[in-house]
Amino acid sequence: MIFDIRPGDPASPVILHVPHASRELTAEARASILLGDEELAEELDNLTDAHTAEIAARVPGVWEFRNRWSRLVVDPERFPDEREEMLAAGMGAVYTHGYAGRRLRSSDPDRDRRLIEEHFRPYARGMTDLVGERLAAAGRAIVVDVHSYPREALPYELHGDGPRPPICLGTDDFHTPTAIVAAAQAVFPGMLLNTPFAGCYVPLEHYRRNNMVQAVMIEIRRDCDPAVVGEQLTAFVKAIS
Repeated sequence: MIFDIRPGDPASPVILHVPHASRELTAEARASILLGDEELAEELDNLTDAHTAEIAARVPGVWEFRNRWSRLVVDPERFPDEREEMLAAGMGAVYTHGYAGRRLRSSDPDRDRRLIEEHFRPYARGMTDLVGERLAAAGRAIVVDVHSYPREALPYELHGDGPRPPICLGTDDFHTPTAIVAAAQAVFPGMLLNTPFAGCYVPLEHYRRNNMVQAVMIEIRRDCDPAVVGEQLTAFVKAIS
């Protein structure tokens, strides 16, 4: 399997999406990466969203959709084509470069297409199906995208020169209602909007088409206490459910 689903309350509209928590690689992905084990561990240390699986697990009653594999296999949150701005850093759906610009893989369009077909598209379909189930059960779906980031900007960040608050709330002007923003402001002290990361994940089938699919991204600075953030996230989910 490419992803794991933790069932929640049958009536809950909330899906915690945890895409970058794993350090695990498939055998094929590991074979395609040019780095030795020590260099690879450094990439994983910097690119894995530390604490996000632990924090999501602390939130009761919600549905959770978690990537089983590292983003170094395929990053399910990138656009799989030229729409993806991170292609400029070698970090589209299939990364060819790492957090500091180091070459991870050789260029191989056939390999990239295979990884996208085997990992990206089934993952996207699984998430789309879960969103559809929440729409049918609750009349709406709320995707809460859970990430973490370091105190200091990493070299790959295209917009890393802004403030780095304890909690960054990524929003979308179509999919993020003002009530969700207000609920986040009430439970996350010091939170800022869309800095250093902006936007949120919505399955492409619903993106800018269905405003009953609501979404927000929670970016957690990695020096925050996971237990405290877990309590805050639980309060936030309760407020928006």
